[in-house]
Amino acid sequence: MKKRLVAVALACVAIAVLGVLAFTQAGASSSGEVTLTRQADGSMILADLGSDAPVLDVYEDFDCPVCKDMHSKVDATIRKLAQEGKVRVVFHTVTIFGDEPMRSNSIRAAAAARCVPAANWLAFRDEVYAMQPAPHGTASGFTVEELIGAARKAGASVDSCVTSQTHAEAHLAETAKIPLQGTPTVVLDGQMLGNEAFDPAALERLITGGVGVQV
Repeated sequence: MKKRLVAVALACVAIAVLGVLAFTQAGASSSGEVTLTRQADGSMILADLGSDAPVLDVYEDFDCPVCKDMHSKVDATIRKLAQEGKVRVVFHTVTIFGDEPMRSNSIRAAAAARCVPAANWLAFRDEVYAMQPAPHGTASGFTVEELIGAARKAGASVDSCVTSQTHAEAHLAETAKIPLQGTPTVVLDGQMLGNEAFDPAALERLITGGVGVQV
């Protein structure tokens, strides 16, 4: 048990460092404008990149049912707070599953997400969660045809990119660098959150005036 707690703590530290690096790499000056920006590692930052608001890192797998549940409960709150300049959100799309068909489902969706321009990415993310394959663990889904359709609904025509799965290898390479125990993983200024990550009111309190849960 002690070894496991140490491993989780080290993972949290590593994840926190990755979140800080995302903003270091952004290198933007304060503009007062909240934008959605794609970073070199594929993560998406919703923020005024020059602000000093708390950083909320969201690690999610599009084939993860618990991620879909969290998305349905708190995504509107997270996006509202980001648009108000109260938090800097970093969305990290990962593949956590090793078994099929979940792994292939996840990779196809994540690779497709990298094809979608930043202006359409949040809408695409909504579409992907809405059509998540079910039942989990047995259902194949997120076919390239479905993902092309989702991108078009989100306003992006990226058919060839989605079909070719151009970004699949880069997605897997970046995922391998993140020491996750599972998804969703939500980290607020270096502190991993628990059940409050699923509670809009509790999450807003933490972001606007509280602290994260110590691990």
